[in-house]
Amino acid sequence: MSVITKVELWQVDLPPPVPRSDAIQSFVTQETPFVRINCDDGSCGAGYSYTIGTGGSSVLALLRDHLAPRLLGRDPAHIEAIWHDLLFATHATSVGAVTSLALAAVDTALWDWRCRRDGQPLWVAAGGARSRVPVYTTEGGWLHLPVDTLVSETLAAQAAGFKGAKLKVGKPHVSDDVARLRAVRDAVGDGFELMVDANQCFTLGEALRRAPRYAELGVAWFEEPLPADDLIGHQRLAAASEVPIAVGESLYSPSQFAAYIQGGAASIIQVDVARVGGITPWLKVAHMAECFNLAVAPHFLMELQVSLCAATPAAAWVEYIPQLDAIADSRLAIEGGFAVAPDTPGLGITWRWDEIARRARAHHVLTAA
Repeated sequence: MSVITKVELWQVDLPPPVPRSDAIQSFVTQETPFVRINCDDGSCGAGYSYTIGTGGSSVLALLRDHLAPRLLGRDPAHIEAIWHDLLFATHATSVGAVTSLALAAVDTALWDWRCRRDGQPLWVAAGGARSRVPVYTTEGGWLHLPVDTLVSETLAAQAAGFKGAKLKVGKPHVSDDVARLRAVRDAVGDGFELMVDANQCFTLGEALRRAPRYAELGVAWFEEPLPADDLIGHQRLAAASEVPIAVGESLYSPSQFAAYIQGGAASIIQVDVARVGGITPWLKVAHMAECFNLAVAPHFLMELQVSLCAATPAAAWVEYIPQLDAIADSRLAIEGGFAVAPDTPGLGITWRWDEIARRARAHHVLTAA
């Protein structure tokens, strides 16, 4: 049995490589909390989560003051037990983004440890459904981009072999959104998938108004049309829309996903491994979606999500948004429009610890007494 004797914490801020904006916000910087567990037998594991610009120090404080101390002396093999113990220990702040992001940093470190111990890549250890998953890009579809740039970026993605592209919507009038989408559709043709993402900016009435206009352009899904806590609104929209409704990046627990799935409020489940609290709850959501014959197309964190998508049968897409290049030597492998899961033991991310240390805004070390 291994025993955790030391836990190291970092926060590293990573600016996006290109400007990113949508209908409600801009991606300012990725605040990245890291957790590395070290055991008495020399084994270790590393995990992480993220914010898009606020709350990173709060996540790190929760890890430092409340979660990391509870890892010391534990057997890292007991991943389910640890996740539930930490969830209960933070029940006064759950369900919520800060707690889920902190739990995710711990949970991904535990899974990394397990996979390294067993000499298995994550996608095999978590299920091994298949080694590659279709990939689409969001990186050329930001809302601030002019139409000609939107068209050229999407054509470049098509030429590069991506099987689809996501475009942000939420311009002041529906005609503005439609003009942008039509220009792209005319350029790429009908066989290339286009997804649209409103980032929760619409009222139910406006979403009902816009959904049929998007449907005319053959979009694959209408993402986050309403505020994420508007379950009834999503149910009404999903019942009326010809376009599949995609929801999940702003849900923070399996029970929240259960309400959406059981209520028929979404047909594309976009579970985010960091925001839901880690790999352990991510897998629960993915298998729940599978039981309801729904597709999983997770949000962001492609470097980690590719392995989870490859692990589970319901996963339909990996989202391409690169963000770790400055602190990792590994890169997402793409072949013929498919993201290929890494075959190295662990999460499949080769961290540059020297660069992480250099960039760290904060660093804490906790050891067993």
